[in-house]
Amino acid sequence: MPDLPDPPGLPDLAARWPIPALHDVRDALLAAWDRDGYHDLTHLTEVLDRIDDLDRAGERFDRVPVVLAAWFHDAVYDALPDAEERSAQWAERALPEPPAAEVARLVRMTEHHRPFPDDRNGCVLSDADLAILAAGPGRYADYAAGVRREYAQVPDADFAAGRAAVLRDLLEGPRLFATDAGARLWEPPARANATAEIERLEA
Repeated sequence: MPDLPDPPGLPDLAARWPIPALHDVRDALLAAWDRDGYHDLTHLTEVLDRIDDLDRAGERFDRVPVVLAAWFHDAVYDALPDAEERSAQWAERALPEPPAAEVARLVRMTEHHRPFPDDRNGCVLSDADLAILAAGPGRYADYAAGVRREYAQVPDADFAAGRAAVLRDLLEGPRLFATDAGARLWEPPARANATAEIERLEA
């Protein structure tokens, strides 16, 4: 019987693991990300792509811990409290030191996406994670629908109120994106998309 083909994207993702070791950890992460909803293998791929975009745009950061943090940042995602903390603890258990502490710190930062301005690594990871807000109409609709599936147990009214509050919190600062390149690349469409989603949720 022939082997089943790899799920779409898995070979490419495996090749993007940023260190030449710990392939068992990489494979466990790929399995964890292989789920329904927005926080899936496509999201991991897109965050890695956006890190590359920021790198090409000239942002300075420590690539290995930032890329590892992307792999871990939503590795635990079950719509329960402290998912970021549990993802960070997985990184602390699975990785050597360095870079375990820095990876875990970056993962914890993604709970609120408020890196300090001089935190180059945090700014890049935060921007790469939030860049989905600047997606085109079709991808943004898929993203919003994926988030809703992850909270399928929450009544519509409660979900709409909570989701709108999350988006308003992101929009309340002077800009969504912490890096200059991220703001230049993604700020206007991200603000437009998030504002339009709030309007739909509150209609």
